[in-house]
Amino acid sequence: MRTEYDFSPLFRSTVGFDRMFDLLQHSTRGGVDENYPPYDIERTGEDSYRVTLAVAGFKPDDLNVVAQQNMLVVTGERRNRAEAGGEQQRQVLHRGIAGRSFERRFELADHVKVASADLADGLLTIELKREIPEAMRPRRIEVGSAGSNVLRGPQPQRQVEGQAQVA
Repeated sequence: MRTEYDFSPLFRSTVGFDRMFDLLQHSTRGGVDENYPPYDIERTGEDSYRVTLAVAGFKPDDLNVVAQQNMLVVTGERRNRAEAGGEQQRQVLHRGIAGRSFERRFELADHVKVASADLADGLLTIELKREIPEAMRPRRIEVGSAGSNVLRGPQPQRQVEGQAQVA
């Protein structure tokens, strides 16, 4: 059983978190065929990921992988194929391998890019890499010293030939 959560109280006290609330609301919605095709998401390194979809019976021409801003869309549509011997139809006695069309969407974090997509042994493997721009990467700031007076605090002034000097 799914319930719809109301995030409106949070909208009143936050600024700039719209995308996060949209993701939370999207994740609570149910849909038809959410489990087809089955897939795995794994972390392969500090900034790299792999999405593997089980797409048995699909050929590379049947699959479409599109990377949009913060979204990866994988669609599959099996086209009717005539067998090599002519226009002969297959007579299937039991259909256990799903071959229906699908569209699977994955929300991507900022700066995650698709590195490659390969189809082998009925598995579509999509490699993802987080590429943070140089301007946004953390950088070490050297801490300098302004002199030894910084640590001593204010110094008493003394009078020398009519001018005030710091001791």
